[in-house]
Amino acid sequence: MTNSISDIGQADVIFMIGSNADTGHPTIGLRLHQAVARGAKLIVVDPRGTDFANQADLWLRIKPGTDVALLNGLCHIILEESLWDKEFVKERTENVEELESVTRKYTPSYVSEITGIPENQLFEAARLYAGAGKKSAIYYGMGLAHHASGTDNVKSIANLAMLCGKLGVAGGGVNPLRGQNNVQGACDMGALFNTLPGYVGLTNDEFFAKYEKLWKVRLPRRLGKPATEVWDDILDGNIRGLYVFGEDPVLADPNAGHAIKAIEKLDFMVVQDIFLTDTAKMADVVLPAACYAEKDGTFTCTERRVQRVRKAVDPPGEARPDWKIICDLSQKMGYNMKYDSPREIFEEISSLLPQYSGISYERIEKEGIQWPCPDEEHPGTPVLHIGSFTRGRGLFIPEDYTGPSEPPDEEYPMILTTGREMAQYNFGSMTRKTPGIEEISPEAFAEICQEDADKLGIEEKSWLQITSRRGKIKIRTTITERSQEGTVFIPYHFAEAPVNLLTINSLDRLSRSPEYKVCAIKVELV
Repeated sequence: MTNSISDIGQADVIFMIGSNADTGHPTIGLRLHQAVARGAKLIVVDPRGTDFANQADLWLRIKPGTDVALLNGLCHIILEESLWDKEFVKERTENVEELESVTRKYTPSYVSEITGIPENQLFEAARLYAGAGKKSAIYYGMGLAHHASGTDNVKSIANLAMLCGKLGVAGGGVNPLRGQNNVQGACDMGALFNTLPGYVGLTNDEFFAKYEKLWKVRLPRRLGKPATEVWDDILDGNIRGLYVFGEDPVLADPNAGHAIKAIEKLDFMVVQDIFLTDTAKMADVVLPAACYAEKDGTFTCTERRVQRVRKAVDPPGEARPDWKIICDLSQKMGYNMKYDSPREIFEEISSLLPQYSGISYERIEKEGIQWPCPDEEHPGTPVLHIGSFTRGRGLFIPEDYTGPSEPPDEEYPMILTTGREMAQYNFGSMTRKTPGIEEISPEAFAEICQEDADKLGIEEKSWLQITSRRGKIKIRTTITERSQEGTVFIPYHFAEAPVNLLTINSLDRLSRSPEYKVCAIKVELV
């Protein structure tokens, strides 16, 4: 997030796209509701009729997978009507001419045809978001990123915010809502295939030299392997062993049958986790790990805030903190990785990562600090990009719209999209062991609109077979006004209805993130 969670209360306009914060991020969702109750205007872009969509000042009911066309269309209107922040663009950005060129063809009529959003709503959204003197904040979630065009979506969001000068101000900004706890921290630490910790590129010899001097090893300069590409490499014989750490790809990966087939081909797999997940059941060795309440350390949350985590109880049985397991494995494999505590590890992090340089355990004893924090006198950075961008000038990178990888056709005439329910979390390995939560949300239902139900002869709680080109599941239905005609929504928490047997493993060309949010299906009454 460029801004802080507390900034939500200062926004005049909230533009929410690809996120239902009530279910995905309920504490942030509460603050968004409070801001709207206080008087902030709300624009919601969502194919589903969520509670946020129903209370919005403007609900843009978009066809799934057409976000780039919408965002280019808003930029087109803002440029045509001269609503853009000319001073901000002139002083702080470059390449606006390219944005003008690319978005010229995205007229309201053209965008309406692609997205299904009426032209008058496009004008209203553009004028409301771009309004002079208004603090306008964008909030987006995995509904924007989990597409084969995910990076194009995110770049288009940045284009819109820069064009209107909505960055570098409290109450504004571009605010991605991270999908899981400490995803931000994991990325900061280099858990990506193409960067060192701190987002340093693999061509930066100065930083490589620092790591190599400290660790006394020669580090490879080549790109790593994106997690979503591992399965093909296993099936091609390039990878024979796998270490799965806090993930459950048997349920979580798109086209999960493809992942299962690859796992079955492995010579060896070790899984490190706090529960015996479906993936752990296929492992040769399971290493029991301690959960968050059973270990010390830090988390970095979605607003870049580095926070202390303190051990409350001892881990059960043979479970141990992850860092101890990794250190002991390293010793067994011949490298002397020795730390005495999480504090010692964090001191090393602060010595290496520029964003963390001024953060210490003492400073975050009572309250977390938001990076970048370059020195011990620095208070942290609640709002990014005040005065300038990290690269100096902000760069407009416009992209043309490309449709979903697998649009509906005669054989598979409907669209599947997936998401969360508030009571459950991710793939249920934790929440579904809690009786109280199971009472609230015990079963997956496929959401379908009344028009589609009538066509297919479906009644409330009918059993359906839903089939894609990759697999099929059996699930009961609920008839609802939330779903668009031609679209089925299924939550992904339930192993009994493993929705990722259906989803497509088409990948974004840059991030290599999968297209969870759109694939073609057929629906049949059982």
